[in-house]
Amino acid sequence: MCGIAGMILADPLSNQQEVLQRMTSAIQHRGPDHEGIFWDGHTGLGHRRLAILDLSSAGNQPMVSYDGRYVIAHNGEVYNFREMRKELAEYPFTTETDTEVILAAYAKWGVGCLQRFQGMFAFAIWDKEKKQLLIARDRMGIKPLYYHLNGKQLLFSSEIRSLLASELVPRKADEASVLDYLRYQTVHAPRTIIRNVNMLMPGSYMTCANGQTTIESYANEPAGESLALTYEQTCTGVRERFFKAVEKRLVADVPFGAFLSGGIDSTAVVAAMSQLSNTSVKTFSVVFEEQDFSEEKYAGLIARRYQTDHHEIRVRPEDFLHELPDALNAMDHPGGDGPNTYTVSKRTKQAGITMALSGLGGDEVFAGYPVFQRLYKLNANAWLYHVPRVLRKVTASALQGSVQRQKMARLLTMKTYDPAAAYALGRQLWSDEDLYSLYSGNWFENTVEEITRPEFNNGRPFLTKVSRAEMFTYMQNVLLRDTDQMSMAHALEVRVPFLDHELVSFVAQVPDKHKYPSTPKKLLTDSLGELIPEDISNRPKMGFTFPWERWMKNELKDFSEQHLNLLGDQRGFDKQGLDRVWKDFLAQRGGVTWTRIWPLVVLAYWLDKHDVDV
Repeated sequence: MCGIAGMILADPLSNQQEVLQRMTSAIQHRGPDHEGIFWDGHTGLGHRRLAILDLSSAGNQPMVSYDGRYVIAHNGEVYNFREMRKELAEYPFTTETDTEVILAAYAKWGVGCLQRFQGMFAFAIWDKEKKQLLIARDRMGIKPLYYHLNGKQLLFSSEIRSLLASELVPRKADEASVLDYLRYQTVHAPRTIIRNVNMLMPGSYMTCANGQTTIESYANEPAGESLALTYEQTCTGVRERFFKAVEKRLVADVPFGAFLSGGIDSTAVVAAMSQLSNTSVKTFSVVFEEQDFSEEKYAGLIARRYQTDHHEIRVRPEDFLHELPDALNAMDHPGGDGPNTYTVSKRTKQAGITMALSGLGGDEVFAGYPVFQRLYKLNANAWLYHVPRVLRKVTASALQGSVQRQKMARLLTMKTYDPAAAYALGRQLWSDEDLYSLYSGNWFENTVEEITRPEFNNGRPFLTKVSRAEMFTYMQNVLLRDTDQMSMAHALEVRVPFLDHELVSFVAQVPDKHKYPSTPKKLLTDSLGELIPEDISNRPKMGFTFPWERWMKNELKDFSEQHLNLLGDQRGFDKQGLDRVWKDFLAQRGGVTWTRIWPLVVLAYWLDKHDVDV
């Protein structure tokens, strides 16, 4: 795991080397082991290395191919690099890295090599002979890659802050992205919060040569038809692929461990690691003094069952408050979540661990969120929308109180049944009606609805449609982004076996009758059987969060008020409206929860810190 940066310029800059140095230095935290910079005329590559494979200096980057033609800057891991190396026996390898395998594969197969890679990666390859730049990103979107493109230059990096450090990117927020953030506590790719800074989409690559730039997809989509397998055969297929996914991710030349919350997903990962590893697995859990939020009991149960070397990270409000500025400063892109990952990553790294496995993705792949059941039932009862809307409004009027009840009321009063619109509405933090009193900027189409509509209009199983909607929105643009920026703030690599492409593709073809979560993630728990105790599989889902509401009404009250006032000074925001919802939150009225307020606080902090205007 590392950080990359680079540029290709149509016209030289007098200070181009200084610019690239600033960009590379801005991501030093991602790779403390080595810094490297390469120049060829108007093209430069920068790299910060976190050594995971082949810890010798031979693995430093940018790395040049044996014949001197290709140069690569690479972030991430290609898990099947050893198998691919056997296919590339004619290449005179000098390292034990996956990076050199990428070079050899590109030299032999060109962009066709991308379809062969299994892993998480973002890399840039410069062809000195053709004067062509390639940048590419893994098919699941685990590793980020941002770029700024105008008529005369292409800048790219693992982080937005690196692009801003170039001083060639205007510090101006993208107006459509601000609205997207207010709706969903994030900005959905390819846009970012910064105008004219985009994200290369998962499973895509960009080529730049002779002033021409093209972006194409290399990812093969899962087949639309369902697998014709019995439930027992399906469970066997899931178990085999999951174990292979975990096994691939245990290849490292550094100490590694796992995050353990005591939920189904992290339990599954730790159970598989324990069976595949010859040594005791190191596990790490965040526990709270506030027992309502602590999963200490469940994590301890799994740690004892699998005899892990368990580390409890006990967090008190005062500990968190001390670390909060650092956690917020680690945010490369504003988001409503993330400090929890910052805290566990920091303690994990302090324990001597450089790589950790996570259960991220289990909910998205195996229908773990309430949205799966809610939309499935709504889809099965689409006939309700033949009932006159006026009658549905009468029923909806009784659904007041909690945020979930308010969302259900809005779903019932849609003009017609529209699964993409229903999904988008169900994921919104603030409804557009609520936002009218907070924000008066220009209004744009709902991004989530645009992203998911093609998914809901295809022939895949319905739960797979919801799964893909989750992956393309919340997972990629909140969970994966937060995990990357918060773990890399401590130079910790996080691997996610549930997002193994072969596992995801297999489960995507499972029919709804096998995947429906009549019990929590039934297909996954049945596939792993005795590995997940009933005390874990049948317990209520708690999630993985800090006791934010208590803190925001006490220790974080002044901090939150200060930054809501700052946000009110930004163009388009209504200071009185922000003050009103803050008072509603303090008084516990109107369904204004901390999950709605905190993203506003974070947005204000991020804009202020990075001197970005709306």
